Amino acid sequence: MLLLALDTATPAVTVALHDGTDVVAASSQVDARRHGELLLPAVDRVLAEAGARLDAVTAIVVGTGPGPYTGLRVGLMTADTFGLALGVPVHGLCTLDALAYAADVEGPFVAATDARRKEVYWARYADPRTRVTDPAVDRPAEIADVVAGLPAVGAGALLYPDTFPDARAPEHVSAAALAALAAERLAKGEELEAPRPLYLRRPDAQVPKNYKVVTPK
Repeated sequence: MLLLALDTATPAVTVALHDGTDVVAASSQVDARRHGELLLPAVDRVLAEAGARLDAVTAIVVGTGPGPYTGLRVGLMTADTFGLALGVPVHGLCTLDALAYAADVEGPFVAATDARRKEVYWARYADPRTRVTDPAVDRPAEIADVVAGLPAVGAGALLYPDTFPDARAPEHVSAAALAALAAERLAKGEELEAPRPLYLRRPDAQVPKNYKVVTPK
């Protein structure tokens, strides 16, 4: 197995390569505005570090979010393109699951990423491998009772200390964790998700009010 993992659902543009036993190369850059510009060079860099060619990749896993529309689609479209070009399977994995997998937390906790608009994408976990709620998007104050007393990981938790007073690392998701979790589940014979985006709300970009459609004469 040579598994290529990538995620652009958060400000982190992150790529990793897993050989079925361990992560052999990884790259992460945090820049919310340059997903498209940074992703392919990161793939090249990871392949070069591992001494591997793209055509040696046997499977791809991509973070499915939840995340903002523009950034999330960069990773998903790139994964689909690679999969078609190489003729290899493309798997999806919830970005929050990868974030939780990297957490050094015992017992129940929350993973939360920044959803903008003063909201967070979040889910509860029984342990780093077990999600117990569906991913959701809410204002932190609206879920304060639900997450009260629980440790939390992720940038969303760090942004709202009143709701998440016990916020911990990691701040951002890493493709290394995404790859390791996917490899672990595949080795057990588990089916991963389809590589489809988890869009939990409408895109940030909206059609302007009073927009007029002009019909050509």
